[in-house]
Amino acid sequence: MRAYHSLAEVPEGFGPAAVTIGKFDGVHAGHRAVIAELIDVAARRGLTSVVITFDRHPLAQLDPALRPEALIGNAQRLELLEETGVDVTIFLPFDEALASMTPREFVERVLTGVCRTEVVMVGEDFRFGAKGRGTIDTLRELGGEFGFDVDLIPDVRPAEERKVSSTWIRELLAQGDVERASELLGRAPTVRGMVVHGAKRGRELGYPTANLSPESEGLIPADGVYAGWLTDAGQRYPAAISVGNNPTFDGVPQKQVEAYVLDEDLDLYDHVVDVSFVARIRGQVKFTGIDPLIAQMDDDVLNARRLLDDAR
Repeated sequence: MRAYHSLAEVPEGFGPAAVTIGKFDGVHAGHRAVIAELIDVAARRGLTSVVITFDRHPLAQLDPALRPEALIGNAQRLELLEETGVDVTIFLPFDEALASMTPREFVERVLTGVCRTEVVMVGEDFRFGAKGRGTIDTLRELGGEFGFDVDLIPDVRPAEERKVSSTWIRELLAQGDVERASELLGRAPTVRGMVVHGAKRGRELGYPTANLSPESEGLIPADGVYAGWLTDAGQRYPAAISVGNNPTFDGVPQKQVEAYVLDEDLDLYDHVVDVSFVARIRGQVKFTGIDPLIAQMDDDVLNARRLLDDAR
């Protein structure tokens, strides 16, 4: 996959293209359905398949107080888009210049001027242009004028439930329901970050953990203990994962992610790793002392091992 990070990077003579446009936060099952159809149409019509997305949620520019937390970081998003098989991703900075484009300007400058678009494929709730004034009907009218088709891709609704969306996935992660979130994402929810030094309490208790930096990418699920995987340099290890501030001890940051790798003693400091959440074992608990904490950790590791064996 080729990736361009501004319109200026796109070479002259690019296209002709089949294009889809959106935030693609999470690159979930709904997004993948649109992209799969895009790739199929592009192949049949001899076009370049193009995803146009943005470096931040539009609300980060338009109304920061309402901006939702991102499900994944930008690097993760590019990797997941590449996995779909799309030819090109255009990753636009969502700045004041882009936010102020009218629907017509966006079509003239981006779809026609840069991409030489012949077909645009979007979901039912698609909006574009300044203040979201452009609708599907607007896009179809402009398509008739500028010479491109507009295909509407139906929402993905598992078992006729609500449509798959980033909002729904955020709600599930806030509840700790990583298993259902995994179904909607098509993979386990994953946080990426650098392993940093902590208080080393885990090592003192017999369970040394890899502590992720607070600057990690990816939406962290609800506080609790999870079974999952830690991936370092392409090597995946089974892990019991703690999320929270560890209320048994003072001074632990909120939403701290700590992963205990089963059956391995690894030096992961300063490594950037992925921590993926497969199943929730329990919520966060404050213990009255060290002994009951260790007993619970023993049980957590047994449960993590069982759940991961079942998930293999």
